[in-house]
Amino acid sequence: MNDELLTSYQLAPSILSADFSRLGEQVAMVMEAGVRVIHVDVMDGHFVPNITIGPVVARAISGQVHEAGGVLDVHLMIENPERYIDAFAAAGADWINVHVEACVHLNMTLSLIHAAGCRAGVTLNPATPLSHMQEVLGDIDYALMMTVNPGFSGQDFIPSVIPKIERARHLLPDSTGLQIDGGIGPTTIEAALDTGANLFVAGSAVFGAPDPAAAAKELMASMAERG
Repeated sequence: MNDELLTSYQLAPSILSADFSRLGEQVAMVMEAGVRVIHVDVMDGHFVPNITIGPVVARAISGQVHEAGGVLDVHLMIENPERYIDAFAAAGADWINVHVEACVHLNMTLSLIHAAGCRAGVTLNPATPLSHMQEVLGDIDYALMMTVNPGFSGQDFIPSVIPKIERARHLLPDSTGLQIDGGIGPTTIEAALDTGANLFVAGSAVFGAPDPAAAAKELMASMAERG
């Protein structure tokens, strides 16, 4: 598992916005362009108002992601995420992150992720205080700050979350990655980079573009200027 990806500047295109009739082709396009993190948004229609994909889809692309030297980053926007950790790990997930709002026993859930051989992350919704993850800082490999309310792709970036992301960077150890998810694109990437985050999820800005590879290269060029 390539842990350098956790703390370096990386674009993580979300397949939520991909054309699923061409999923393997589109994943290959962005990885050939230099992407090394593929983000998988899992929604259950309960924790968030949408239903997306499960381990079967993760398994379908994990092989090609790993063969290209990349990692599969699974974002569980679901109730009782602990029930599905082993299934996603078996499907090829490398990183698994869970919402603090969905976990009754967060420390236990993070331990299960590590026991499954994956890197563990926690996600906070826009209005969730940073204090909700403070007691598990020693148990996580990365933190994800939502810059939209989760559930649908294509939403506008919420700029009021920026100060929280900046505080998160100061709170987290240097060895812990900091990811942003929601509304990341050419017009918001600079503001996102200014927060100190290093991992950037982009869905519609990449897979919703006429040329996903070119869109990914444009965003990565902005990141390279900071790296």
